[in-house]
Amino acid sequence: MGELIAGAWRRSGLESVLADGELRRPPSVFRNWITTEGDGPFKAEPGRYHLYVSLACPWAHRTLIMRNIKGLTELVGLSVVHWLMGDDGWTFSPGPGVIPDVVKGAKFLHELYTIADPICTSRATVPVLWDKYTGRIVSNESSEILRMFNTAFDGCGAAVADYYPIEHRVEIDAVNARVYATLNNGVYRAGFATTQAAYEVAAGEVFETLDWLEQRLARQRYLVGGDLTEADIRLFTTLVRFDPVYHGHFKCNRRALIDYPALWAYTRDLYQHPAIRPTVDLRHVKGHYYGSHPWLNPSGIVPIGPVRDFDLHSGRENLEERR
Repeated sequence: MGELIAGAWRRSGLESVLADGELRRPPSVFRNWITTEGDGPFKAEPGRYHLYVSLACPWAHRTLIMRNIKGLTELVGLSVVHWLMGDDGWTFSPGPGVIPDVVKGAKFLHELYTIADPICTSRATVPVLWDKYTGRIVSNESSEILRMFNTAFDGCGAAVADYYPIEHRVEIDAVNARVYATLNNGVYRAGFATTQAAYEVAAGEVFETLDWLEQRLARQRYLVGGDLTEADIRLFTTLVRFDPVYHGHFKCNRRALIDYPALWAYTRDLYQHPAIRPTVDLRHVKGHYYGSHPWLNPSGIVPIGPVRDFDLHSGRENLEERR
């Protein structure tokens, strides 16, 4: 079974599951940087770059949020892949919410990797930040694209805001490290585990971190400091998917997000942000996870629930007590 799953991951352009039953992600291979000074090959210029994302993928979602929140929609182009990922990986097949590749006319995301580097053997993952001038991939590392978007275009008309402020960077990095290892990636480690032991370790860490976050957010509105930071963006993309897919599909079912009063209020609060709300597409999210992992869900049936109404209230109840 482990060999079958590993093969499916490789064919679909994702990471492999190792023999010990635990998911491990290889590093991203394109790690260039957009600069404001123009001292490298990738200078910040309006209209030069194009972002490829999946609305289902939490890693890509965080870059889409930063693109919106920094006002880059007129500066950086956008394409959105189809939610269903099969043996050929991400595609631009027509469907609701899909935005075709208007830069190279690709039908499959992996074509862009081949164009950028004909001998590249990397998995074709999202997000991809593409340079239209050189025909190269700038980066496929979401955390670094997030930070590029935060500052690189400040001289090109981006919104004036800093989501990685210098006075909070040490704490943001510490929060990010824990949340990534045990929650962002932890739900995948639980969901794709092929041994009971690996699953129980990963799932246990998921709920230890959710408990820690619940305590933290019970006394303050945001994760670090008094304002929204990249730490909140990175956490939100996992929380908004938790009940629709991770709770059931990935067997992270000790508790649901709705069972955490502070986390549930926090998630709804962030959802109200006018630059965040339009980036959430649960149809893509559920269609992808339940349809693209036949070893976990052989029927491909997408469940009708659970119903989570992020608009039921403002999401701001008890925020005064949490500040």
